[in-house]
Amino acid sequence: MTARQPRTIPQPKTFHVTSFGCQMNVYDGERMAELLSAEGMTAVGEREAADLVVLNTCHIREKATEKVYSDIGRLRRDDGTNPLIAVAGCVAQAEGAEIMARAPQVRVVVGPQAYHRLPAMVASAALGGRETETDMPAEAKFAALPKRRVSTPAAFLTIQEGCDKFCTYCVVPYTRGAEIARPYADLVDEAMALVDGGAREITLLGQNVNAWAGEDPAGRAIGLAGLAAELAKIPDLARIRYTTSHPADMDDALIAAHAENPKLMPFLHLPVQSGNDRVLRAMNRSHSADSYLKIIERARSARPDLAVSGDFIVGFPGETEAEFADTLSLIDAVGYAQAYSFKYSPRPGTPAATMDGQVPPEVMDDRLKRLQAHLDRDQLAFNQASVGRRCTVLIERHGRQPGQWLGKSPWLQSVHCTDDLALGSLVEMDLIDAGPKSLTGRRV
Repeated sequence: MTARQPRTIPQPKTFHVTSFGCQMNVYDGERMAELLSAEGMTAVGEREAADLVVLNTCHIREKATEKVYSDIGRLRRDDGTNPLIAVAGCVAQAEGAEIMARAPQVRVVVGPQAYHRLPAMVASAALGGRETETDMPAEAKFAALPKRRVSTPAAFLTIQEGCDKFCTYCVVPYTRGAEIARPYADLVDEAMALVDGGAREITLLGQNVNAWAGEDPAGRAIGLAGLAAELAKIPDLARIRYTTSHPADMDDALIAAHAENPKLMPFLHLPVQSGNDRVLRAMNRSHSADSYLKIIERARSARPDLAVSGDFIVGFPGETEAEFADTLSLIDAVGYAQAYSFKYSPRPGTPAATMDGQVPPEVMDDRLKRLQAHLDRDQLAFNQASVGRRCTVLIERHGRQPGQWLGKSPWLQSVHCTDDLALGSLVEMDLIDAGPKSLTGRRV
């Protein structure tokens, strides 16, 4: 819909995209930047210097909407003017009408399945309009996006969007829509373009990435394992990762791929959310604590050096202290190399938001602190156990210190080093020291 305002501004010549949240938002932000660049606009590193600022939002975190308004307010310039502001992403999808009503300085609101229309919406807004688009034609979006032109040593590739699982705490089915898999041929083409642009590692992305399914050129049905096998044939692609997985879609072929595909990295991000079966049922998670542990056991049997990452929610409505203790027990049983953990926060429109037994904030704070102590302990132990290993590190960027480089190990650990290296190089290193969040490497 379009509502006209009398004020017009020059068509923007420079832009800045700020992306919040998950890797899929990072990917979307990159594609928005490519769209705007294709229209002749120039990306700038600082928001203050941009004619157009795109806030690519995430709705998963607590009070996400209020943080958007705070960020909008900070965009006001010293002379009292604003850049042309576009709000994109999941908050735009869920709260678009409210954003337009509360923030008159916002000229564009576009959801995550419609951002291929961003350049046209910006052009209209510069003429005085206010543009909102929150339709969900995922196929139309990908078909309209330009070819990938640039990339970094480690690149993202969205292969699947949306979710049909309807966990009771989650807004993704409402903001990203139903599960949809991008066509096999399109993904191979985009992966090859990323490699041509310098990518040595590609992370395949999806809300439920291991739910991806398609057909190869011979018409044979394949899943994520088959796609990874095809991408492994790209000569200059050295590494393949995938995230985020759902336990219900962790099939035998994908587990076997960790043993059979040498380019598939020994890292598995598999969210569990809780270690208690009653809580898992209330969350509408389709797995139990025991079935989850059996998946981990099978995956480690296929790839003994596999590093495991997970997601946890503490304080879900009705969670008791004993049920929380079950989560700590599961953490102890798995031994996570990394993990993400959050306090439950009600998302508008989700079933859990109106459930009885909402846990007091101070109880959630205490539980999160204790849970993170277990996770931090295990991450440090995993890193310390890596000292003495020799592995290949992909150099991704300069570190914070002069002469320092930062790369990733096969197990997704950050590795710092000060050797004379090159961006995008794959370097054999000895891991010589470890901290809670990173390691130090020395080139062999």
